[in-house]
Amino acid sequence: MTVAELTQLRILLKKSSLDYGIVKNTLARIASRDTGVAVAEEHFKGPVGMAIGYDDPVLVVKKILEFSKGNEKLKVKGAVVEGRFCGAKEVKEIAELPSREILLSMMAGAFQAPLSKMAGALVATVTSFAYAATALNSKKSN
Repeated sequence: MTVAELTQLRILLKKSSLDYGIVKNTLARIASRDTGVAVAEEHFKGPVGMAIGYDDPVLVVKKILEFSKGNEKLKVKGAVVEGRFCGAKEVKEIAELPSREILLSMMAGAFQAPLSKMAGALVATVTSFAYAATALNSKKSN
């Protein structure tokens, strides 16, 4: 990749608070020992660039694949996501996941659904009882 293309990639990643760097393979192997990135140690061969995200691991993958669609020189060999090495196919599957915020809201909705159904059922029971008591009261007064 040219310097201009790498600069474009760095700018795209920097906007999302992500870092990108080209690393020497020997230094990458040494630095990765005893860390979560050690699972990728055997893949540090040939030109290697590393994108690092600090909050949302899916965001890094999405941004890199977004850039690689417009620049065929960038090839994704794999990624370390949550301490696990994922091949190129898995990386594409990860990129299709919704963002962290959307997943958390989906999970909150799943937790909330049974509670709101139960609350609705309890309200319906109380309301039915109130209608029955009102009908009984009006029948006695007639």
